[in-house]
Amino acid sequence: MTNPYHPPAKRSVEIAGHKTSISLEPMFWDMLREAAAAEGMPINALVARIDAERIRVEVAPGLAGAIRLWLVARLRSQLADGVGAS
Repeated sequence: MTNPYHPPAKRSVEIAGHKTSISLEPMFWDMLREAAAAEGMPINALVARIDAERIRVEVAPGLAGAIRLWLVARLRSQLADGVGAS
């Protein structure tokens, strides 16, 4: 498991043809990679989907925050559904 207290790592992603940098802790990068694989899409496509969802809300968080929130919401949904429960 990735050290949960590791500082953020900046990576470039492309959204709608535009490159942007996102800083996330390695644990969130790992979770994002796993989510993209589970959804059968590249990380860029998943980030673009999260970005599209976040800009539709009344008070949109920053993209990095939206990704973290999306990942936590996904995890909570999986736990509620009993997915990944030991």
